[in-house]
Order: sequence, then C-alpha cells, then structure tokens
Amino acid sequence: MSTDFQQAREALGLRLRELRLSAPGGSRLTGTQLAQRLGWPHSKIYKLENGRQTATGEDLKAWADGVGQPDAYDELHARLKGFESRIRSWRRQLAAGHRPVQDSWNLEVSRSTVIRAWEEAVIPGMLQTAEYARHVFLRYAELQGTVRDTDAAVRARLKRQDWLYEGGGRTFHALVWEAALHALICPPAVLVGQLDRLMGMVGMDTVELAIIPLGASLRIPPANGFWILDERLVVAEDWHAELWLDDAESTTTYLRVWNTLRESAVHGPEAQNVISRARRAVSPL
Repeated sequence: MSTDFQQAREALGLRLRELRLSAPGGSRLTGTQLAQRLGWPHSKIYKLENGRQTATGEDLKAWADGVGQPDAYDELHARLKGFESRIRSWRRQLAAGHRPVQDSWNLEVSRSTVIRAWEEAVIPGMLQTAEYARHVFLRYAELQGTVRDTDAAVRARLKRQDWLYEGGGRTFHALVWEAALHALICPPAVLVGQLDRLMGMVGMDTVELAIIPLGASLRIPPANGFWILDERLVVAEDWHAELWLDDAESTTTYLRVWNTLRESAVHGPEAQNVISRARRAVSPL
C-alpha cells in the first residue's frame, strides 16, 4: 500500500475519532457505544479510527449520523475521494476547506526526522507566523473558490510547528529564494513580523535556514516548491494539484535538485543579512 494512501487513511481515522469524542451531549461517546448505535462490531470502529480499514461512503454517512454531526459527512467524503490518486487535485482536496489538508500533512510530518523544503515564493509553512499563514490560506481560498475555514487551518499549521521543539534528532532544512522574503501576499506589517521570526530562527539547533539571494548564480532555474521527508516521500506543489511521490527514482531526482539549488545559498550571518535587507525594503524605518 502506498505511503500517501495509508497516510490519508490514517488522517481520516483521526478525524473520525475526533468526531466521536466531540459528539453532542456533553459526554464522550465510546467506541462500544457508537458500534451499538450503528449495529457494527466494535472491531470495525477500531479499524476505521486507526487507518486499518478503508471506509466506504456509506460508512462515513452512518458515522456522521451516529455521532450526531450529519453535516460532517461532506468533509469526510471529500477526504475519502482524496485516496484516489497520488495526484491530489486542489479542487478535490479543498472541497471541505484547508483544515483536512493540514491534518494530512501533520500526520506525515509527525513520522519524519529530517525534512527538506524548497520554497521560491512563500515562507515555508513550518516557519510561518499565524498572521502570515492566515493571509496565505485566504489567498488560496479566494483563488480556488473553496470553503474558508481559515482559523482551523491556521491552528493546524501552527500545531505542526511543535515538531521543531520535540528534539529526538529532528532537523528542518529550509531552502528559500530571496523573492519569498519580499512577496507582499500579506500586509507589510505582517511581513515584517514574519521576517523578524525568520531572523530569530537562524542558528536554532533544529532548523537550518538557507537563502538563495536574488543576485546569486544558479546552476538550474528555480521552480515550484517541494518538500522531501526522510528521503522516502516527496510532496511537490503545482497550481492544479499536489504530487505525493514515494518511489525511489522521484526521491533521488528531487534530492539532486534540492542539493543543486542549495549550492547557491547563504547561511548563518549571511542569511540574516539577506533577511535584514528584505525587512528594510518593506519597512525602511
């Protein structure tokens, strides 16, 4: 079973558990109680919540009704449809908003020890402030015409950042083109706060921040952003979809691209100088 399929199935299971534990009525609904309501064996509840069984559309409808939250069915069904392919169209993924996408990411990140990211136009999500993330989600929701669950999406993205503080040998290698430091996809004051946060993260023991200056000589053209998780999974973004790639050939190719781009980057005090230059351009005073 492919990594992305299982990851999505487990993320759906976590959401099912969340709905069960937040059932209306003031008290938590146990797995046994839900199984009795639905006429299912208790083992089915366990398997669905732990990603060991693929739910059907009928299962999800029954679950939403059984936990007293029938309106959740559309979201659950949208997640199920995301199992169809490693090419995860934004239209399908965002049918229920950005929160389900963030939940899927969080589950995969929690399994990882070393993460590499290349972003040419935006600050990496693992390093974003809440207000910067809010504006990013709003821009994409407007573009795609999707549900605006911005607050929930921001909370999920910030929750992912806990990974940076958990120790255990975790390292986030962020490679960013300088253009991303100047992109006003948010108000100038928000960008200033974001750049200040980046300054504070240079030298952090779990973060290696490298920046490619605009004037640097490049061996290859910069292209769309991508993330490499433990050299086992690549997530690449395009305007129509995310690509989740777990074959060795793709991983090797993206690692080669990442390492080639990194040859043009600066680190440490030099990276801080680039950030400071961008900050002065946004807020000269």
